[in-house]
Amino acid sequence: MVRRLLVPLLSLTLVLSSAGAAVAGGPSYARDTWRSLVAMTSPATGLVADNVSGDLSVKSPYTSPTNIGGYMWSAVVAHDLGLLSRPELVRRVSQTLDTLARLDHHDASGMFYNWYDPRDGSVITTFPDDGSTVTPFLSSVDNGWLAAGLRVVMGAIPQLRPEAGRILAAMNFGFYYNPSATTPSGTSGLIRGGFWDSEPPNTCSVPQNGVWFTCNHYDITVTEPRIATYLGIGTGQIPPSAYFATMRTLPDSCDYAWQEMRPQGFQATHLGVSVYEGSYTYRGIRFVPSWGGDMFEALMPDLFVPEAAWGPRSWGRNHPATVAAQIEHGLNDAGYGYWGFSPASNPFGGYAVYGVDAMGMDTNGYPSDVEGGRYDAGFGDCRPPGPPAVYGDGVVTPHAMFLALPYARRPVLDGLARLRKNFDAYGPGGFYDAVAVRSGTVAKRYLSLDQSMIMGALGRDVLRKSFVTPAFERAIRPLLAQETFNVPAGQPLPQLRGGDGR
Repeated sequence: MVRRLLVPLLSLTLVLSSAGAAVAGGPSYARDTWRSLVAMTSPATGLVADNVSGDLSVKSPYTSPTNIGGYMWSAVVAHDLGLLSRPELVRRVSQTLDTLARLDHHDASGMFYNWYDPRDGSVITTFPDDGSTVTPFLSSVDNGWLAAGLRVVMGAIPQLRPEAGRILAAMNFGFYYNPSATTPSGTSGLIRGGFWDSEPPNTCSVPQNGVWFTCNHYDITVTEPRIATYLGIGTGQIPPSAYFATMRTLPDSCDYAWQEMRPQGFQATHLGVSVYEGSYTYRGIRFVPSWGGDMFEALMPDLFVPEAAWGPRSWGRNHPATVAAQIEHGLNDAGYGYWGFSPASNPFGGYAVYGVDAMGMDTNGYPSDVEGGRYDAGFGDCRPPGPPAVYGDGVVTPHAMFLALPYARRPVLDGLARLRKNFDAYGPGGFYDAVAVRSGTVAKRYLSLDQSMIMGALGRDVLRKSFVTPAFERAIRPLLAQETFNVPAGQPLPQLRGGDGR
């Protein structure tokens, strides 16, 4: 059922420009989003649940390092926006840190397991949703987001710096680094997906250093694991060359004709690493693709690292192009009338990966709709194009639009306003997680990760100020600054300007 509501568009505008004070005529999005995170947090441990029902009454009995990190940085943002007093901020984050310090984890690397019970902090070995057996796993990317939250705490709450610093100092991202791992482009030195500290059954693994590493490595540049690479390089645990070892696209070769489309690019050398600066073109917009074509992979690290400012010829070109192509897909190609595609709750139940298929390297990548409409541009003479894509019930998620705020402010504000006006998409904890826009079906629950991305987008300045230290900037900024992506400077992106992107 579609519900007509007046939207406090002015409220969001003021949230973004004046510390998020409440505005007469409607609550701020930040205040309501923070309410959902408070509802998800255990008063006994300070650990946030993975998700909560739309009425904020039923929360999941599991959490992850990413969720915990997201809760801590969201608390910092809530204080910065005037939603949380300083004593309450310190109390909340201190409780979370105290629990983190007691959690079972892998001592040699300092890394944390993927699933804990937020009620008591125990490691989960039977997953509550389906009763399946869980072999405890330690993910490089999930620990990356926990470390990001710890860095924010250290920079924003001086009295908690020693406690957060002890946990962070023990986390060694070099434990995941494999100097001999090689990409299809021939570059070497990648981080692994993670490891188990007991042998996993029926799973590809590599025993080494007393653990069982995943067989997979992260070898794509525009993906969220780059936060873990940044952290490792910034602390000297991973060599700087690892930043250039990941692929901008797969090679322009028929051997890799299974990728979404034929890339165009050129060779460059950085720190002795030969880099193929490949890119894709979708509806006239050139960009470096992610794996699935979603906003989360492309823009979440940008909440903490000022990528566009530090890499004006790389990320400074790619982030606006990525946002423009998402808008172009939702409004014009697929014709949904809405945009913002990223993994989120499935409005019809469960969780699903959503993106713009044309914008991801995986030819069977993340669809933008429930039906899984596919785009296939072909690969020159190596693979003929497929039939034209047919799109159905498009699924948009508000967190994807919030992530795009620095690059398309007006389309974001208008898109959120129309989403709230035309659907039953807003509840006591802010925007529900996802909306299937043709059927009007809404995923009425809140995910702590997605809510913490929204809080991060609303408090990007305080996150970056707290996260970035002079030493980190000296390590990372020169890497981003020296590269030129195969994305034209000043390419026309009218999607970023209009009230609705059109």
